[in-house]
Amino acid sequence: MACLSPSQLQKFQEDGFLVLEGFLSAEECVAMQQRIGKIVAEMDVPPHCRTEFSTQEEEQLRAQGSTDYFLSSGDKIRFFFEKGVFDEKGNFLVTPEKSINKIGHALHAHDPIFRSITHSPKVQVSRGGGEGQEGGPCVWQAGSVTFAPLQALARSLGLQMPVVVQSMYIFKQPHIGGEVFPHQDASFLYTEPLGRVLGMWIALEDATLENGCLWFIPGSHTSGVSRRMVRAPAGSAPGTSFLGSEPAWDNSLFVPTPVRRGALVLIHGEVVHKSKQNLSNCSRQAYTFHLMEASGTTWSPENWLQPTAELPFPPLYT
Repeated sequence: MACLSPSQLQKFQEDGFLVLEGFLSAEECVAMQQRIGKIVAEMDVPPHCRTEFSTQEEEQLRAQGSTDYFLSSGDKIRFFFEKGVFDEKGNFLVTPEKSINKIGHALHAHDPIFRSITHSPKVQVSRGGGEGQEGGPCVWQAGSVTFAPLQALARSLGLQMPVVVQSMYIFKQPHIGGEVFPHQDASFLYTEPLGRVLGMWIALEDATLENGCLWFIPGSHTSGVSRRMVRAPAGSAPGTSFLGSEPAWDNSLFVPTPVRRGALVLIHGEVVHKSKQNLSNCSRQAYTFHLMEASGTTWSPENWLQPTAELPFPPLYT
């Protein structure tokens, strides 16, 4: 299921999001989880860099906008943690593998497995050792996996020159996985004109009402952006600020979107969405990345995330 049907395309254009069940196999999901498990087992984050992740405005500015660890993460693989998992000295109160909120923001560029998943139309991953080049053997043992054709999906959406601007692995830990407040992705990834950012959210485990599935306001992608997170001038503190404010969204407008492992959710950059705290016994892991249609588009120089000389936004099509 790589290409959208006319009815699917129409639904995405009307609602601002679309669920594609069964996009990845269970084996593909397990392969990514095994890879991320190895990355987490090897992570080494000094106490002064241990940043708690939040989508609440005041907490974002205090915890993320004030730290270079977050602001310089666009071209790196870095680790961000749930609230309340550190003591006053930055020591873990919860085991590290159970305290992590997400890994971002350049898995697609620096890890061969996630680069292959993100960029390749179809990649054969075979059992064995080696450095994990596209189409070749990888450092992890996951059997033989053929990844789904994300490039074909992007082409069916009419994207001419899509580039990958960021990627994240989200854990949504059992019992402590934090609430994600209502927001629009374009508030953080702003372009001129609008309508050029697309999220691809892949469920690596079942996402349920109990463990914090996504919720959307259908059709909310047609009214522009209500607020923007902008990077402050170099040397300023905090490092980011918000322009505008998030409206008090009517909770009755949100529609829950539970999906099964392997589903892909297309997310328009301006559709309003959220997820609730995970109070269940099960995690809700997902891999997500954002594309920008680069043809005729200006990436705002005020965005917190900026391409670098070391990592310009890579084209999706290879």
